[in-house]
Amino acid sequence: MIKTRAYAAHSATSPLESYTFERRDPGAQDVLIEIKYSGICHSDIHTARGEWGPTAYPCVPGHEIVGVVRAVGKKVKKFKVGDFAGVGCMVDSCGKCQNCKGHEEQYCQKQAAFTYNSLELDGKTPTQGGYSQFITVKENFALKIRKGQPLERIAPLLCAGITTYSPLKRYGIKKGHKVGVIGLGGLGHMAVKIAKAMGAEVTIFSTSPGKAQDAKKLGAKHFVLTKDPANFEALEGKFDFILDTVSAKHDFTPYLGSLKIDGTMVLVGAAPEPSEVSAFALIFGRKKLTGSLIGGIRETQEMLDFCAKKKVCSEIELIPASKINEAYERTIRGDVKYRFVIDAATF
Repeated sequence: MIKTRAYAAHSATSPLESYTFERRDPGAQDVLIEIKYSGICHSDIHTARGEWGPTAYPCVPGHEIVGVVRAVGKKVKKFKVGDFAGVGCMVDSCGKCQNCKGHEEQYCQKQAAFTYNSLELDGKTPTQGGYSQFITVKENFALKIRKGQPLERIAPLLCAGITTYSPLKRYGIKKGHKVGVIGLGGLGHMAVKIAKAMGAEVTIFSTSPGKAQDAKKLGAKHFVLTKDPANFEALEGKFDFILDTVSAKHDFTPYLGSLKIDGTMVLVGAAPEPSEVSAFALIFGRKKLTGSLIGGIRETQEMLDFCAKKKVCSEIELIPASKINEAYERTIRGDVKYRFVIDAATF
């Protein structure tokens, strides 16, 4: 067993604090990764605070993980010691169901083992995430990171990157498409960068007027301040696709009105409370309102390769582990540009 220092939540109301636990030794098909950086996702906060249902405490969050391979099992073929590797939101799945065979492991029909607050496939061993020094994972659930990239800026791609890339790719976004992105936070800023890299004309919808300049710097051509309903009047039927990254309750109706006939709006931000939508906003124009959950392992690797080729990285603020609780509060306030990343050396 491998002694591992980490930061964990011990209850829904207590701050995260230093914690030590043991990782398993690598088996024949496992890789041992020394974690270098771990991003802070809003999902981490929801889970640590028990806002998305029961949380098994102590809980070590973190599913935006990059590091260096320190050991490999005897049957491992994809990695060697010294390689850069990443781990995203999953560490295992059944591998046998229709969805797994279709490379959509996140929708495993038996049991997807998520990186934290989940169970291994043995049904009893709790998973613990990336706010830690090491992680042992099956090679099939580890991602290859190309050398020469800034690892700390790659880490958020393992959730924020694939969460936004997957629906953009699935709906064929390319040059000539008009794409709206709701919210300019950790997810939203990656959506802008990736959609722009795909050739789309991007518009940011935001409640924060102070983000207009940043939106343009990140690649958005237009900025819409949503606090004024009048700003939607000129947008009716304009967009081919809208990606909603907001994780708070809001009305979907005005955004649906901005879609073209047969346009699609995809939800990737998960609000704890239900949001509003008018049936007429869907009926008039055959609009589609749907959702998307990260991406499978093959698609996540595709995303990493795409971002490496296009030189797309996350905008981050690097912090020591001692500032995790402060980072949580600042994330909730939207006071980060645009992703906190923990330096794992500080555990």
